[in-house]
Amino acid sequence: MAAVCALVALVALCLPFTTNATPAPNATATTWTAETRAEKDCKDPEKQTLSPSSADGDTIRKIKDREGGKRKLIVGVDQNSFRWGYRDPNSGKSAELEGFDIDLVHRIAEDILGDPDAVQFKAIPTDQRIPAIQGERVDMVVRTMTIACDRIDDVAFSAPYFKTGQQVLAPKASPVKGYDKTLAGRRICTASGSTAHSRLQADKDARELPADTDISTTVPNQLDCLVRLQLGEVDAVVTDGALAASQAAQDPTVQLKGDAFTTDYYGVAMKRDADDLVRRVNQILVDYRKDTANGWQASYNRWLSATMGKDAKKSEPPAPQYLRTS
Repeated sequence: MAAVCALVALVALCLPFTTNATPAPNATATTWTAETRAEKDCKDPEKQTLSPSSADGDTIRKIKDREGGKRKLIVGVDQNSFRWGYRDPNSGKSAELEGFDIDLVHRIAEDILGDPDAVQFKAIPTDQRIPAIQGERVDMVVRTMTIACDRIDDVAFSAPYFKTGQQVLAPKASPVKGYDKTLAGRRICTASGSTAHSRLQADKDARELPADTDISTTVPNQLDCLVRLQLGEVDAVVTDGALAASQAAQDPTVQLKGDAFTTDYYGVAMKRDADDLVRRVNQILVDYRKDTANGWQASYNRWLSATMGKDAKKSEPPAPQYLRTS
């Protein structure tokens, strides 16, 4: 256990990579109207995105026109999520960022700027994803970010690029069996600002979780929950099943408990008025999923099949649906 914890800690403490570069303010006129957004009666947030387009608008032109050799896409990512966005100290590539989300970022940069490496990565904690977008510190966030009703007032999402669901992670020897009454009296860790924490709080308020379940432990990054679990400071972790599977691969003493109890989708998050960028990313996702040689399926096979199984169909989102806009 000590060896595993040390390995996780090593990954978690990899040097951050940030600069002071800030994207120019976006002056693009928005087409997100009160009629099309429908946040007040939100049921399917993954369907509230704009139709695909390859056209350059104000947002994309400003990215392309950055001065001083800074013609790069600035993207908020994770550097601690195994097989999603992480640094492998044994990769022999100066511990470059790699993973499923990182592959998608390179594809977006290649389409918009003609160079898959024209990217400036910024490590963003879970609870700073939305502030980073709103503060224009990044052009987008590609960081296992769930498309959720309580977020679509704050940021714009692409169409879904991955299907997952909330799940419980606990030690193999634990009596916890899943998201049920076996969580009574247990301490649960979630990432601050995560969908998991919002769901637990809502269920606690609605008395759908045992009254003595302790959900007070929150951390900046999801990997910190695994460390807390290893140290015995919490009894279980609740997070996306896709991330939980990667954490279980890092530590063979823990496992997923029970089935996923929600259906969630990851999307690329961008500024609310970056309509041309949202449409462009949606077009890229259409092409990415069609590319069997170097697209979505190839990336899944490379990074996720070992932890989530060879059948990618359960993780592939359905055909996207778009808002009807004038």
